[in-house]
Amino acid sequence: MADSNLSARSAIRKRSVLISGHRTSISLEEAFWLKLKELGDGHGKSINQMVTEIDNDRLDNPNGNLSSAIRVYILEQLEAR
Repeated sequence: MADSNLSARSAIRKRSVLISGHRTSISLEEAFWLKLKELGDGHGKSINQMVTEIDNDRLDNPNGNLSSAIRVYILEQLEAR
């Protein structure tokens, strides 16, 4: 049962998000989508708002892609707790 739960959380899900008025698709593991929603709820922000902020910060240092930037953001937020 633990293996099937891990498989579900590690499965890649592609979702459409709105960033600064433009639709784009982002592929992340389900566990990251869930944590991004949780962090957004804690800050009173939608997933679209969270992704827009992460994308804006990423543009200041354009190394890597948006999916990677989201994963790093989530990791940093968890480490800061």
